[in-house]
Amino acid sequence: MGSVRKLVVEVIEARNLLPKDGHGTSSPYVVVDFYGQRRKTRTVTRDLSPQWNELLEFNVGKPSDVFGDMLELDVYHDKSIGPTTRNNFLGRIRLSAIQFVKKGEEALIYYPLEKKYWFSWISGEIGLKIYFVEPLLVPEVKAEPKQAPPADQPTEAAPEGEMKPNSIEEENPTTVEAEPPANEAENPTSVPPQENEFNQVKRSVSLGSIPEVKVSNNIDIVSGPRPISRASSVIFSDAGSGPIEPSSFDLVEKMHYLFVRVVKARSLPTVGCPVVKIVVSGSHVMSKPARKTVLFEWDQTFAFGRDAPDSSSLLEVSVWEPSSAKSFDPTPDVAGHVFLGGICFDVSEIPLRDPPDSPLAPQWYRLEGGGAHRGDLMLATWVGTQADDSFPEAWKTDTAGSKSKVYQSPKLWYLRSSVIEAQDISHSKDSSYHIKAQLGFQVQKTKSITTTTTGSQSWNEDLVFVAAEPFTENHLLFFLIETDRTAKEQTVLAVASIPLTTIERRVDDRKVASRWFTFEDPNEEKRIYKGRVHLRLCFDGGYHVMDEAAHVCSDYRPTARQLWSAPIGTVELGIIGCKNLLPMKGKGSTDAYSVAKYGNKWVRTRTISDSLEPRWNEQYTWRVYDPSTVLTIGVFDGCSEVVFESDECMRPDFRMGKVRVRISTLTTGKVYRNTFPLLLLSQTGLKKMGEIELAVRFIRATPTLDFLHVYSQPLLPMMHHVKPLGMVQQDSLRIAAVKIVASHLTRSEPPLRREVVTYMLDADSHSFSMRKVRANWFRIINVIAGVIDIVKWVDDTRGWKNPTATLLVHALLVMLVWFPDLIIPTFAFYVFVIGAWNYRFRSRDTLPHFDPKISLAESLDRDELDEEFDAMPCTKPNELVRARYDKLRMLGERVQTILGDFATQGERVQALVTWRDPRATGIFIGLCFVVAFILYLVPSKMVSMAFGFYYLRHPIFRDRMPSPALNFFRRLPSLSDRML
Repeated sequence: MGSVRKLVVEVIEARNLLPKDGHGTSSPYVVVDFYGQRRKTRTVTRDLSPQWNELLEFNVGKPSDVFGDMLELDVYHDKSIGPTTRNNFLGRIRLSAIQFVKKGEEALIYYPLEKKYWFSWISGEIGLKIYFVEPLLVPEVKAEPKQAPPADQPTEAAPEGEMKPNSIEEENPTTVEAEPPANEAENPTSVPPQENEFNQVKRSVSLGSIPEVKVSNNIDIVSGPRPISRASSVIFSDAGSGPIEPSSFDLVEKMHYLFVRVVKARSLPTVGCPVVKIVVSGSHVMSKPARKTVLFEWDQTFAFGRDAPDSSSLLEVSVWEPSSAKSFDPTPDVAGHVFLGGICFDVSEIPLRDPPDSPLAPQWYRLEGGGAHRGDLMLATWVGTQADDSFPEAWKTDTAGSKSKVYQSPKLWYLRSSVIEAQDISHSKDSSYHIKAQLGFQVQKTKSITTTTTGSQSWNEDLVFVAAEPFTENHLLFFLIETDRTAKEQTVLAVASIPLTTIERRVDDRKVASRWFTFEDPNEEKRIYKGRVHLRLCFDGGYHVMDEAAHVCSDYRPTARQLWSAPIGTVELGIIGCKNLLPMKGKGSTDAYSVAKYGNKWVRTRTISDSLEPRWNEQYTWRVYDPSTVLTIGVFDGCSEVVFESDECMRPDFRMGKVRVRISTLTTGKVYRNTFPLLLLSQTGLKKMGEIELAVRFIRATPTLDFLHVYSQPLLPMMHHVKPLGMVQQDSLRIAAVKIVASHLTRSEPPLRREVVTYMLDADSHSFSMRKVRANWFRIINVIAGVIDIVKWVDDTRGWKNPTATLLVHALLVMLVWFPDLIIPTFAFYVFVIGAWNYRFRSRDTLPHFDPKISLAESLDRDELDEEFDAMPCTKPNELVRARYDKLRMLGERVQTILGDFATQGERVQALVTWRDPRATGIFIGLCFVVAFILYLVPSKMVSMAFGFYYLRHPIFRDRMPSPALNFFRRLPSLSDRML
């Protein structure tokens, strides 16, 4: 069974096209080109807003240098209709294939038509639906005659009983090692076709690179046979014939591992489920029990840490049959196991493999022990690094079985449900009605209204929910609730259930068609009509569903993939390791792992057990779509997968600190390798949990002008500006999104726990804290400190504290007054000089990190810290809550005074012309008339010059008392005297 992928382009309609036929209309048709294929729609006669509703299909082939992945669509006027003699061009669009989605995710999008030439006159837009489909093609099954085995494999049918492994030292083991087991020759029909093909491929691989094996009668495994060094020139890849892309781990340190891949065994004298024991450099590991098919299969890879690739030791691989069924327990205790055979290797002769080398092919080896041949074991051994393809899924000795994992956040949508009205509802005069909508744990309500005389209710309210794909799990429920105003009781009258798969998707603000849905009785099993409700439902793909705080967001792309732009680059993160971690467990150790999050991709390193200085040396890559985003790395103390089900791991994973890296602060192509302190603020205060060493690099993938053009684009998608959401609504939707993401990731294996997800997403960043209030106030003071310095400099200049500077200011004043065109250029040049001067003091090496001084986390009041970490609602004693409330009232009193002062000054400005004080208003408007008369007679340059020199006059010509203008302003009335 095969599949042919197709691209489907649904040409729906066009709007507001230009007239081209000389009679004020056009007869347009559409030509679409994709991957060397051209399709054409029919011609719509004399219509500037034509509707085609045609479906065009294109075959999608493999990537090619000849045909790109761009889809080109051109709109023309048909020259055969009208007096025109040529196909007049009406517009075009060009779309990249990265914007196309699979069937079921498509939406109607209107693209503005673009010019073909610089002086083209184009207008209008065209509506399209574009998506991929993969129809399955079932080929005809033809019976093929059974062919005889090839002549070059005469030994395939040879019985295994003719082998004499203990008599000689084999010269050419190819004809012996490739033989199938006896049960395979006796029961050829018992093997499924897939298994036969798989074994045939494995045998062909083993035939190409089988080493010579020395056989001995000695049953001692330690001094047993050692396979000689193998030639690594003939290597096959089990992953397919496609190219293996090199994985560059250049940001982290190389860690060498000895890899042992145990595939399967044959001809073992047992009917049970044997296990494989591996011993090397003091490490003892036992595999899981074999899967008993035709052969004994494990297909398990082990990685043993090594200090250097040329360290010499002995590798022992042995097969044992457990006397009783036991669970997987990687311990060196093999008591009660029956020895079935083993192999020994000299580690110094095992080849070194570095990507992009192909994976090493597994080979059959003769098991020795007991004085006779007891079967064959297929395995592969090599020395590699953490860049090896087998490393992520290998069982590692330093991590007790945990593995690095990559997670994907679920695709989130905003579900907009507009509740318009309800009809045919049994109503009462003493009752009010409202609609309660529920999607999973999210519940929203409309306002309560009374019923009209016609028995209909009208709300016209929008309720927005967060929904995650796939949409087959939940239904959107609408409850009609009656509230008795006399008894104050609520009763559910009816319910409507709507599957999410039936709801339309949109990517812009176009109006979706509304529909009527039937209300049913929730208490009856049979469907009883209880009225109907008028709803307008749609998934809004033009929004970005916020699951992070806006100031530390890692992605701003809209939900709809059709609206995504091309990536501007990649960011590479190397998680090297940690130092000086604090012990988190009673045994004085820490099981540390790291989590990194950027966009919808999460990564989790393997868990290093019982180590205060873990070394991961793992490297990950993300695509970057916006430079104003943040990469977050956190460190947690968890438990290994081996004891995951124990009582010790029922505790939560404790946070140990995190690091944020803003992409826009990274220089292109530069590697930042820094050590960051892991700071954790808890109820006991600020604590340094250790240090983490990271390496970060940003690589730009677009031209410089395109990259700089991103800074002129809006940060959030278009729908956030066309139809914005309220702040309170955004906060509630973000809380729902965090719960959905956490629930999704906890269902993974291994799970990314809820406390880890909420910490990485800053779910509690908006909680009230007196520390944050003071820190934000000092931030404001720091921002306006520059303005305060300018005011002080002007005052010093007026005071002639530096006569030279004051004289230069007089000269500058004269120049700017007589040449006012120089004001803006002079200001711009001054800002340029300040920026160029500050370039010398920029941060060159270290990346910005959490600053305890800015956060006011170094000197904390214990009561304020306890208040910051208090739950909602408060659970503290009443006396403590009363004391906190009194402190909050004192702070509110200061804020109240400042707000009153601002209001007073504004009301005094209004009082200048409102005649609250008739004499003051008369004086002000009289002075305005005099000033206007003088400025009509005297040139403005002379007035500006005189005012500047008067303002900068020497202190000996000034009065120490406030100026008359300030005294006049302070005497103006305000509304503060009217407040109770």
